[in-house]
Amino acid sequence: MTIWRPDPTFYPSPRMAMKAPPEKLAYVAAFDPTRQRPDTMAIVDVEPGSATYSRIVGSVEMPNTGDELHHFGWNACSSCLCPNAPHPHVERRYLVVPGLRSSRIHILDIEPDHRRPKIVKVIEPEEIADKTGYSRPHTVHCGPGGIYVAALGNAQGKAPGGVFIMDHESFEPLGRWEIDRGPQQLSYDAWWHLGYDTMVTSEWGTPDTYENGLVPELILGAKYGRRLHFWDLTGRTHAQEIDFGEEHQLIFELRPAHDPTKAYGFVNCVISLKDLSSSIWVWHRDGGRWAVKKIIEIPAEPADPAHLPPILKGFKTVPPFVTDIDLSMDDRFLYVACWGTGELRQYDVSEPFAPKLTGSVRVGGVVSRDPSGRQERRAQRWTTNGRGQPGRQTGLFYQLALWRDRRSVISGRCERLDG
Repeated sequence: MTIWRPDPTFYPSPRMAMKAPPEKLAYVAAFDPTRQRPDTMAIVDVEPGSATYSRIVGSVEMPNTGDELHHFGWNACSSCLCPNAPHPHVERRYLVVPGLRSSRIHILDIEPDHRRPKIVKVIEPEEIADKTGYSRPHTVHCGPGGIYVAALGNAQGKAPGGVFIMDHESFEPLGRWEIDRGPQQLSYDAWWHLGYDTMVTSEWGTPDTYENGLVPELILGAKYGRRLHFWDLTGRTHAQEIDFGEEHQLIFELRPAHDPTKAYGFVNCVISLKDLSSSIWVWHRDGGRWAVKKIIEIPAEPADPAHLPPILKGFKTVPPFVTDIDLSMDDRFLYVACWGTGELRQYDVSEPFAPKLTGSVRVGGVVSRDPSGRQERRAQRWTTNGRGQPGRQTGLFYQLALWRDRRSVISGRCERLDG
């Protein structure tokens, strides 16, 4: 008699996941900022001791140009074991890969050869808009009710952005997730506390406010996202909004505690209009409500105006522009990527309200310095933007996986920001 068993890569607890074998391959999105060639999913060997360690060992080219691959995720994961909406027999074998600019979603099958995935389905933007009312799919999370996709705009690329659901197995867009969105209009990231039946979403802006570059007048006018939203996950209704205030612009990455008994998480604010600093906040329960507290502030760094792009010359500083954070599986370390200054920071957050800076490394930035932060020079640029001007500086995008003591740093954020 055949016995169905859950996918062996599903783990009932973070502790069990930490004991799993480390990943041997990394899937990395690569895109052409000129939008002349199709974007690619590159497969990188990350197994120490391998003859091809750190090299690209495979790739899959998208069938169209101009997708701008960005975030992507699996069709299924350990959340399929969630007792209130179990899908224990779904297999983790498909990558769900959105195009941030094209609004197209690609489904890649990694079986039977993980180094040679195949595109098995392409969901066109017209179908997504028709069935969900959204466009610009951004963040993908495999969840208890299906595949959750945070989208930055409605079908017309305006507000509201939100979340839509896709089927775990057929990948059909099932519709808008929200039943009652309350005051929420802007969208960015989405994640949850399954043990508290709570979804959390953050804010950036509508596509017309970033696709041609951030608009200085909108930043200075405090028109970008500045709020967190808390939702009833099962009821799909808005429960609470927290406004960070006009000073704080671009509330981005959500990193809830992995421990399902803990009701806290971390979120970054990209820039303060007061002093160009970035900050990290912790959300938590305060009585019967959610609350936030600033726990880390990273100041802007003085810089020679000759080394700065026009928008920063008058300030004579480089903002850290924290655009990504990640939390270790044991909830001990928070990694903070400073896209502007090119610094990657490690904080011990064993005590979430009293973080301690425990490490830092420099890997690029708008201006580049030595590891001590003393010597200033023009940052190395990797490409041109098609107009003979400097393009893509060594920005920071961050990922943690089942890699024990290894971490990956990926260049790039968003084509119009990188350029």
